[in-house]
Amino acid sequence: MGTWNRNVATARKYFGTDGIRGQANRSPMTADMALRVGMASGLVFHNGDHRNRVVIGKDTRLSSYMIENALTAGFLSVGMDVLLTGPIPTPGIAMLTRSMRCDLGVMISASHNPFDDNGIKLFGPTGFKLSDAVEAGIEDLIDADLSNRLADPPDLGRAKRIDGVQDRYVEFAKRTFPRHLSLDGLKVVIDCANGAAYRVAPQALWELGAEVIAIGVEPDGFNINDGVGSTAPEALATRVRESGADVGIALDGDADRVVIVDEKGRLVDGDQLIAAIAESWLVDRRLSKDGVVVTVMSNLGLERFLNGLSLSVVRTAVGDRYVAETMNEQGYNLGGEQSGHIIMSDFATTGDGLVAALQLLAIAKTVDRPLSEICHRFEPVPQVLKSVRTAGQSLENGRVQKAIDAANRQLATRGRLVVRASGTEPVIRIMAEGDDPAVIAAIVDELAAALVEAAA
Repeated sequence: MGTWNRNVATARKYFGTDGIRGQANRSPMTADMALRVGMASGLVFHNGDHRNRVVIGKDTRLSSYMIENALTAGFLSVGMDVLLTGPIPTPGIAMLTRSMRCDLGVMISASHNPFDDNGIKLFGPTGFKLSDAVEAGIEDLIDADLSNRLADPPDLGRAKRIDGVQDRYVEFAKRTFPRHLSLDGLKVVIDCANGAAYRVAPQALWELGAEVIAIGVEPDGFNINDGVGSTAPEALATRVRESGADVGIALDGDADRVVIVDEKGRLVDGDQLIAAIAESWLVDRRLSKDGVVVTVMSNLGLERFLNGLSLSVVRTAVGDRYVAETMNEQGYNLGGEQSGHIIMSDFATTGDGLVAALQLLAIAKTVDRPLSEICHRFEPVPQVLKSVRTAGQSLENGRVQKAIDAANRQLATRGRLVVRASGTEPVIRIMAEGDDPAVIAAIVDELAAALVEAAA
């Protein structure tokens, strides 16, 4: 079923698959860079004679204060007003950008990465992440001399902190849950990764009637994603089993992705969530088209399951913004990533971990069945993943290309191969899947060896 080696990040200097990201206070994630990003993106989105506005949110990392202030200075210097929300989930910024009629939205977060990383994500006025072309235009301005494009003293922007936005996000999330249902009788463990949703997610679940046990809700600037959250769900699984909870929900640092733990303590990834929601929406005739959009990393088992329901599968490059772009262009209303970014365009323009979890809980309440029966819709095809720390240029090496060609011939129609440069880290990611675990493991090992040799 072929390979995929598109590297969306190589043509750009700063932007990766999800904004600009790096170690805090090291290039490119410095205060100077944040200042220039604010200036450059402010100029790109400075439209019309009205007072242009940007809303800026952040997660709980220590470095977010530094980046927030530098971004603010950049925007003010080109005449944009700045609204500061404090900690709020990434989908909250996407929602506020639209509802507050801002010209731009910014989220300061490195998502699931440890505290010493940080990042800048940008949203256009419609709440969607920016296209490659717009990001390329911003990059050109980042490296340009902007001294003659600064605002005149009377035209400088103003900044202020706004209150109540967390409550607005809670109400938004609750409105996605069916009005005739409640979470009464459900015991829910919510793991907020000591991140952006540490207040809003437990509050929304409690207001919908759940008995809530919250972990990962004591951020200190350093402990985001540290042994908690969607990339470390072991603590959640343990708490679910110990407390006899009906479900566990793990968000990441900025709450745009989610993984679920069923009442038996078993992990449920994004592919299984997409399968469950797609099947339910098919029955309820809520799918806008007979299919879903996923990335090249989604398991072949998901594709086979959905095809069995007569649903098509459209695959995109890795990154939830590519999923969202394809959904928007082709008219699909459900898509997502294996990692837990679930996009439901009826509700939001980007992945929203809490909203995805609420859709799953709505299914559970409607059919009155435990999560273990709802969330395991297919058996995943054996899949092997490996990351090799090397430069992206290694993909152009002759031996590497020969190894990829040989692997494709070996898999033929019995599996899939994905080889790509990460857009967030200096690594090459290899994924192979197929019905014979020994074959795919050998393929991944051979490709990894070729990449290591090419980098030597």
